[in-house]
Amino acid sequence: MSKPEPVSTTDVALPATLTEAWQRRVSESPGSLCITYFDGTLTTAEVDSLSLALAAALQARGVHPGDRVAVSLQNIPHFPIVLLAIWHLGAIALPLNPMYRDRELHTVLASSGAVGLICAPEAIGIAEAAAPETALAWVLSVDDRQFQTENDPRVFPVREATDEQPGLTPEHAARLPFALGTLTEELEAFAGSRPAPASATAEDIAMLSYTSGTTGPPKGAMATHRSLLAVGLNFVEWAQIGPEDRMLALAPLFHITGSVIICIGTLLSPGSLVFLNRPRPDVALEAFARHAVTLAVAPITMYTALYELPHATARDLLTVRQLFTGGAPVPPAKVASFERRFGHYILNAYGLTESNAGIVGVPLGERAPVHKPTGTLSIGKPMAGVSLRVLDEAGNELPAGSPGELELSGDQLASGYWENPAATATAFPDGRLLTGDVAIIDEAGWVYLVDRIKDQINSSGYKVWPREVEDALYEHPAVREAAVVGEPDDYRGERVVAYVSLSDGADVTADELVAFARERLAAYKIPRRVEFVEELPKTLTGKIRRRDLRRD
Repeated sequence: MSKPEPVSTTDVALPATLTEAWQRRVSESPGSLCITYFDGTLTTAEVDSLSLALAAALQARGVHPGDRVAVSLQNIPHFPIVLLAIWHLGAIALPLNPMYRDRELHTVLASSGAVGLICAPEAIGIAEAAAPETALAWVLSVDDRQFQTENDPRVFPVREATDEQPGLTPEHAARLPFALGTLTEELEAFAGSRPAPASATAEDIAMLSYTSGTTGPPKGAMATHRSLLAVGLNFVEWAQIGPEDRMLALAPLFHITGSVIICIGTLLSPGSLVFLNRPRPDVALEAFARHAVTLAVAPITMYTALYELPHATARDLLTVRQLFTGGAPVPPAKVASFERRFGHYILNAYGLTESNAGIVGVPLGERAPVHKPTGTLSIGKPMAGVSLRVLDEAGNELPAGSPGELELSGDQLASGYWENPAATATAFPDGRLLTGDVAIIDEAGWVYLVDRIKDQINSSGYKVWPREVEDALYEHPAVREAAVVGEPDDYRGERVVAYVSLSDGADVTADELVAFARERLAAYKIPRRVEFVEELPKTLTGKIRRRDLRRD
């Protein structure tokens, strides 16, 4: 596809809040396509009207500026409508993983003090179990078939009550510890309404995004209007999103990449969003051509799943202008094999919950170099307004080419952790962010993410970074996915262990993979054991969970 004219966000005064930025789009192009959901569509004006009606409904339920409202939804049109409604009120959005069970949900509700929850019907029972000793006052359930056209063959089937998730009887509903309603009823009751005006500033918190809790209890990263605008508008300019662009949402919206890069970024651009509920690879492949998709953001695991579809060809992606990935390490071999088959080079990007998603990325038209000593694919260069440093263990800046902890600074960063000053002081010294990631920045400014500090393996006194071993294994054509961890070893301290899933129809032995790695790596980096698994454990955002494979 031809490259669109760049969209500049630097030639005009930046809006102070997300609501102000959204209203700018509404006034400029109210009739433009905003959202496609299977074969249903919504214009910018329709999304605005729905969000204002919902804001009036939430205000009637007692939501005030600064209140937290939890949003636990898949990739459906209700997600951006709810976010806009919350921001119309000067309140704070709290995106949550729809797969949370009651213990996980209770932890976040109690920590955040959320007053309401908007979720799928099947989550009501989980909310009921999680509600005690929280501020949860109401729950609105969402019909994810709303906004779809009737008889669309790709529509997900109607859910039936089961023994595991029975339907609510009126008697049971009356005993719930919160008021229960539906989003559809709220939108109908307040259609055409507008909320009473609520003021917000650039420094007010707009969103709380909770970390995965891999290094302790989950922490709520506080994203201000300023920081979310800085990231979202940066992405619009970096990706050069124009009126003809259609963004396919393949990363989950409840994750920071989905909520900020896909949802906020595209909402504030002239382009439109394409949603597929919880995306399946076969449905996603069909959607590229059906909806003339030009852009997509997805974890590398989704691109791997598309690659594994036997019927997928380059013709399926004819309208695509650019594909992006981030959120997990990207093996160079995977990018190369995808490009050979589909003709599209996947641009890498990097960000964290604390940086409000991607703030480092490979520029359009460029190709990420590979760091020869480690075999690591670059995550790109810093985007506008982002400053990077690499530090040693004492906090001193290291010269180009030296590995150390990556430090970030800029308006894009969260302002700290919700009601956790101790963790804020540790992670955000003087407003900068210590990422916990080991990186190298070369003389040309390319950034290479070596690994997480906590994932380093110490084998016989040598440092082994799992990424380097994994990238070597990915070069074998039989390897679909690989994860490398350290395990206790009486002699070496830790041994290198690889867990591998194979491509369909592939056949290789553990000894053959070890021999393959030996040709590419130093002896101390060679896996001492290779285990084959059908599927590696992953988060819902597609990251491989190494911690689930460790045997302490």
